[in-house]
Amino acid sequence: MDRCVNRCVPNQSLGGTVDGHEGGECARMLSDESINEMLSAGLGPLTYRLRTELAGEVWHWNPHGNWSDEPHHCGYWTSSSCVAQPINISYGYRLPRRGNTIDQANNDGYSRISDGDETSFWKSNPYLDPFFTHENEGAHPQWIVVDLGTVRPVNCIRIQWAHPYARQFQIEYWTGHDPMHLHIDQTDTWQVFPQGILTNSLGGDLTVRLSSNAIQVQFLRVLMTSSSGTTLRASSDVRDTLGFAVRELRVGNIDDTGQFQDYVVHNPERQQQTVIYVSSTDPWHRAEDIDYKTEQPGVDFILRSRLTNGLPVLVPVGVLYDTPDNAVAEVRYLLERKYSLQGIEVGEEADGQWTAPEDYAALYIGIAQRLRAISPKLRIGGPSLQNFDTHLLTWPDKSGNRFWMNRFLRVLQASECPLDFFSFEYYPFDDVCGDTAPHLLEAPRRLRTMLSSLHADGVPTDIPWLMTESGYSVFAGRPEVDIEGALFYADTIGTFLTSGGSKAYMYGYEPNYLVNELKCSWGNLMMLQMPALSNKLNRLSMYYSARLITKKWMQSANGIHELYPVNMEPIEAAVSVYAVRRPDKQWALLAVNKDPQRSAKLEVRFLSSNARSSKRFVGQIDVAQFCRQQYRWEDNGENGRPILSRPAAHTQRRPSEYYELSPYSVSVLRGQVSR
Repeated sequence: MDRCVNRCVPNQSLGGTVDGHEGGECARMLSDESINEMLSAGLGPLTYRLRTELAGEVWHWNPHGNWSDEPHHCGYWTSSSCVAQPINISYGYRLPRRGNTIDQANNDGYSRISDGDETSFWKSNPYLDPFFTHENEGAHPQWIVVDLGTVRPVNCIRIQWAHPYARQFQIEYWTGHDPMHLHIDQTDTWQVFPQGILTNSLGGDLTVRLSSNAIQVQFLRVLMTSSSGTTLRASSDVRDTLGFAVRELRVGNIDDTGQFQDYVVHNPERQQQTVIYVSSTDPWHRAEDIDYKTEQPGVDFILRSRLTNGLPVLVPVGVLYDTPDNAVAEVRYLLERKYSLQGIEVGEEADGQWTAPEDYAALYIGIAQRLRAISPKLRIGGPSLQNFDTHLLTWPDKSGNRFWMNRFLRVLQASECPLDFFSFEYYPFDDVCGDTAPHLLEAPRRLRTMLSSLHADGVPTDIPWLMTESGYSVFAGRPEVDIEGALFYADTIGTFLTSGGSKAYMYGYEPNYLVNELKCSWGNLMMLQMPALSNKLNRLSMYYSARLITKKWMQSANGIHELYPVNMEPIEAAVSVYAVRRPDKQWALLAVNKDPQRSAKLEVRFLSSNARSSKRFVGQIDVAQFCRQQYRWEDNGENGRPILSRPAAHTQRRPSEYYELSPYSVSVLRGQVSR
């Protein structure tokens, strides 16, 4: 009772997210009725997520602005910071110089490196060139990784360079299973082909014999270190000459007769081309590249809405597929309108988009330094890490360091660049088709392990840690809308806050629809459902879990809550308990029973640190419990819905030696403790 592990103010520490969605959905999801329901969950602060960053698109956060090549409506875009008309909707623009086959949003684009069109090309991000970073040539090598889909005998590569081309580069193969999966084995590495190092290249169409004998390869990398600095057409924009550009790649085997077999499938369709990954992408684009399939709610619409609760909002700026000028203009716009900003989050999920920590750091620094010059009071942070299990690993640097976050922090520290807050996401389970119960049992341990690894990597403990998104899975499925969604949310919030976290934001704050993403079950990350056959919103299990936390476990009124550790003796793997001492001097326990079949009996004693004496609840005990007696989900394809949807059952009772926790339940026990 005398070892507080964290302090929080619930209407500042427990919030929700607002994200981009498919075309036409934002207005329906954020209607007045929807906002009323969202606010009734009791969550406080808001974070605005940037779906365009995950889609590999440039964000025109303001539809009014200027092109670098204004006569042709193309080039590098900067939204206007001066337009007075409120921005209610905004869009991303696809990148015609895209290199990745896969993206993290709608995943309906394609790589220009394996599209079969020799007039299209990929180009790397010019802002990683020494012209902007002021570092030595080769400080930010750019790369292309080709996944052949299976192991093939490789001895040759054909590269059709565009401009600028690489003067120096090398061709490598991966010795392990999958280099694009960041939980890679410590022994895996890139190995240079015997004849894979080239210097003084002149570009053009180049055939390279990599070895005399074919080597069994699935993943091949082109690593580029020195740019030609050339452009095909005369240009006054230096960005056209920076980086590396490739029109098409062919990887295969030359037999004894000189015949070349190309293993790369060239097709301008996402599902029909060989998968390509790239280190970065040039944000050059055209007016015609607007993507109406994905929309972002307008910054004015959100920041003027009741959803903010009058609290500062965490807002993003694009970095991986955008320009510093566009980010600066956005922040100027927000500051001039005197919006209250919690902070500026630089980009989203850089690690999940295969960005090297040094590359993200360079882009981060380029934006952060300019934003700090606008206003020294701005809080700037990131990198909104994608979920990982243990340490977040990447390919080793020259010293053998494979730790992504550690390397990112080292660059920032060397540049004396601010990291005013640290942000990450937590989506522990890719499998939404299997048995949920074992997953729920290990969810708290996974989160604690993740947080411990970040501490070990050197993330400062004296800055706020923000869990800017969380959910059962990044994939949509039944566990998110059935009773398990409530258990996962409560367990995650309890674990995060008792581990020292500052702010946790619920992903799925807006109403949404059911989808069958992995073709095994219908669901979605959401606390409110927009049914296909009705206009009335359904309250789902996460909604009731949030209300239990914000209205019962925590005290609705503003005030500091103290969190304390809980020891389970004997250890009950299926039960998690989180203790808070509220401003009204009551103690409240948040208890989660993750056993789908059995009740659990909870004996409650409050111990001092020396454990020489214990105390118990006294007087009336307030008990609220949410379980299957309040909530039942009916699977019915896209028309699935809760056939029972009620708030937690609430009772008052005298103190007892044991308190019963129903199977699959979230409970709050609250009362006074003897002195």
